[in-house]
Amino acid sequence: MADTKALFSPIQIGNMTVKNRIKMSAMGIHHPDLINADGSYTERGIQYFIERAKGGVGLITTGAMQVQNRFEADHLATTISSAGQAYIDGMRPLTDGVHKYGAKIVTQLTAGTGRQNPVWLADGSDPISSSDGLPNVWNPTIKHRALTADEIKTYYIEGFRKGSIVAKEAGFDGIEIHAVHEGYLLDQFATKSMNTRTDEYGGDVEGRLRFCKEIIDAIHESCGDDYPVLMRYSVRSKMKGWNDGALPGEDYVEFGRDYEESAEIAKYLEKIGYAALDVDNGTYDSWFWPHPPVYMPEYVNLEDAAFIKKQVSIPVFCAGKMIDPEVCSKAIEDGKIDGVGMARNLLADPAWTNKAEAGKTNEIKPCIGCHVGCLGRLFKGERTGCAVNPECCAEIEYTHEKTETPKTIIVVGGGIAGMEAAIDLAKKGHAVKLYEAGNELGGAFIAASSMSFKAEDKRLIDWYADECARQGVEIIMNTPVTKALLDDMDFDEIIVATGAVPRELRGIEGIEKANIVNAKDALRGYKTVGDKVVVIGGGLTGIEMTYDMVLSGKKVEVLEMKDSILGMDVVCAANGMMLRQIIKYYQIPVYLSASITKFDEGKVYYSVDGEEKSIECDTVIASIGYIPNTALYDELSAQYGDKVHLIGDASKVSNLLNATWSAAELARDI
Repeated sequence: MADTKALFSPIQIGNMTVKNRIKMSAMGIHHPDLINADGSYTERGIQYFIERAKGGVGLITTGAMQVQNRFEADHLATTISSAGQAYIDGMRPLTDGVHKYGAKIVTQLTAGTGRQNPVWLADGSDPISSSDGLPNVWNPTIKHRALTADEIKTYYIEGFRKGSIVAKEAGFDGIEIHAVHEGYLLDQFATKSMNTRTDEYGGDVEGRLRFCKEIIDAIHESCGDDYPVLMRYSVRSKMKGWNDGALPGEDYVEFGRDYEESAEIAKYLEKIGYAALDVDNGTYDSWFWPHPPVYMPEYVNLEDAAFIKKQVSIPVFCAGKMIDPEVCSKAIEDGKIDGVGMARNLLADPAWTNKAEAGKTNEIKPCIGCHVGCLGRLFKGERTGCAVNPECCAEIEYTHEKTETPKTIIVVGGGIAGMEAAIDLAKKGHAVKLYEAGNELGGAFIAASSMSFKAEDKRLIDWYADECARQGVEIIMNTPVTKALLDDMDFDEIIVATGAVPRELRGIEGIEKANIVNAKDALRGYKTVGDKVVVIGGGLTGIEMTYDMVLSGKKVEVLEMKDSILGMDVVCAANGMMLRQIIKYYQIPVYLSASITKFDEGKVYYSVDGEEKSIECDTVIASIGYIPNTALYDELSAQYGDKVHLIGDASKVSNLLNATWSAAELARDI
């Protein structure tokens, strides 16, 4: 058993004793299914947090709550400072429920986003920030004005004062301030390059942090000096300029907050009374740092957190792909950090903490850094969820109560959708047989996991295979399901999860002369890929493949028929931003609005704006999407009618979330 003693030792944050060193980092849950108009959480939202407390987390931080609504009115009209008794009554079931499992809980109060909020894109808005002239992240042509000193005191400081009283009465054990972190409004005040003020809120570090000092002074005046106030804190901005983030390992000059400024700020935050720092990196200009995608290294912020730990004596928590419990514990034992902040890990598996403490790390369902269910849905205005855990934010719906009418169920296809359905049905007490035509479980996800930066994808496949075994699913490999096979079997339901097949290039002159490989075959190694490659298709798979091949030393160029790459319907902003920076950094040629005109031996011809050009290559990879594989479903449904169900990519080609959610929803209703 791995040594994780340090990770599971208690920690003192002000007068608050936390039972272990694992902190659930704040994540926004703004959908009406999860949060009421007064800012309190619905039953669904409450159960989401309680499930993580039940899973062993020591400290929970709820998502950011506005303290004023004069500015940034896209947030809830009712703020914590004005919600009063309704908020207190609504939050008591949450705080009491978390405390029942021995966890502590703090609420996160925010001053808002300033130049990072898309609300300013609306006509008639009043875009505010720390200083005059700062460009909006989403539309740099919009320039922000500086908040006045009177506005700061009237709307913000008083809002924090009143909000803290409400939070304490609601049973919260403390408050986390959001934040000198991620480029938000307080960060815009704290950072020299974003604060050009000449009044008391500008100038030296004391001036730039006067806002933060007045906040904590107001909270302590209202709630007592012993009421712990934490600070969400980014060590460095990771900015090369406005809307220009730096990649890991890139040599650049810091435009935002550097190490020297960060050390000074951290020391001052401790001096004025903040009880702990919850540490990461980045701003919205470098959004892939505070929300690290799959392309980010593991423990990406650890060394920067360790730097801050040397500057202060208060606890320092580190967030950002803190994956392995043993590595996390070793970092604490070595004095690099005092605790770990976790967000998406706990979306993927709310019992992460209990499993880690019990030494059952192989049973932890891994986050794969896709951002599809969490940030992706949040920014679409949809209910927060998780691509690998359909039960996230839907805990009250997925009880896994044993059925009173167990059935014999056949699942066809050992991809992620098929395995998710099999596991969920087995949990309910059904007898499940899963048939896989090949000799491997994982389906299309095997190809996706083959890229060098997708270790967690491989772990996810292993988790599903192991969980099938743990839940008693009978797996039959190398056995294609046919009507003849089923005619000799007794069953109640058939679930078809046969996935999708690659779309093929057709009807292009000279296509028979080209060495064309589809993306799946290239990723699986079924076909040899040369050193000079043209990728046709600038979607997520095409761009990820391109990056992986460039890392291996290949020369790759991309042709995309649309006027942009990485359709945002499937790619979260953080992931898309990092991939675009990767393309820029590695100088990967990408040709947009490009139509393939013909192939010749060793050449691809394409047209842009009526001008024909060519690229020399030895391999063409077609990454132009997939089409549902419904042949078996069509045959079986004609024979067995409504006993046959279709899930995953076989139903609708989409992404991992569609695969797992469609499977879980069907299993829930059987």
